[in-house]
Amino acid sequence: QVQLVESGGGLVQAGGSLRLSCAASGRTFSSYTMGWFRQAPGKGREFVGQITWSTGATYYPDSVKGRFTISRDNAKNTVYLQMNSLKPEDTAVYVCAAAQASTYNYWGQGTQVTVSS
Repeated sequence: QVQLVESGGGLVQAGGSLRLSCAASGRTFSSYTMGWFRQAPGKGREFVGQITWSTGATYYPDSVKGRFTISRDNAKNTVYLQMNSLKPEDTAVYVCAAAQASTYNYWGQGTQVTVSS
């Protein structure tokens, strides 16, 4: 059974940093793309980046490019989202997901990030 468990969320002041973790289990993820998404209250789900597990290649939308960095630890089967220069508008529930063939099939429960001004 595939499980994605996020951790590392919390309350941080604007300009601060947080590192989120996504621990993956239940299968071999070397052929997967791991993505991070967020959803703020009253808003739709927003894509914030992805990493191809096998190559480490990353992609970010303009909204977070230069502030957010995704990495992975193969030995720990864990993906990270390093968030720097946080803004109040980054406040959201952050969720990791796993995709094959461009379809995100598996989702975690999410972790809350709150950025105070």
